[in-house]
Amino acid sequence: QVHLVESGGGLVQAGGSLRLSCAASGRTVSSYAMGWFREAPGKKREFVAAVSWNAYNTVYADSVKGRFTISRDNAKNTVYLQMNSLKPEDTAVYYCAANIRFTRSGSYDYWGQGTQVTVSS
Repeated sequence: QVHLVESGGGLVQAGGSLRLSCAASGRTVSSYAMGWFREAPGKKREFVAAVSWNAYNTVYADSVKGRFTISRDNAKNTVYLQMNSLKPEDTAVYYCAANIRFTRSGSYDYWGQGTQVTVSS
């Protein structure tokens, strides 16, 4: 079992930045790929970014490429999502997820409870 807890969400003005953190515990978390997803009101949950277990590979949704950066610190069992140049359309609940396989699909094995990000115009 893997337990994930997100933090770092909040209210920010358009153009601002936030850094989300995801603290992981449980089974050998360092062997899991990690991803960030988001769900806006009235919309389906969508992929944001993912990082492989060794951080050698990353992948991003086109909508955040060049603005968001995913990273991980396996010594701290923590994954980060640095979000810059935020836009109102980035407003959503952001979820951290863990999966054995590095993928952008939503079929991850473990999920956190989510953290709210609100970007005002």
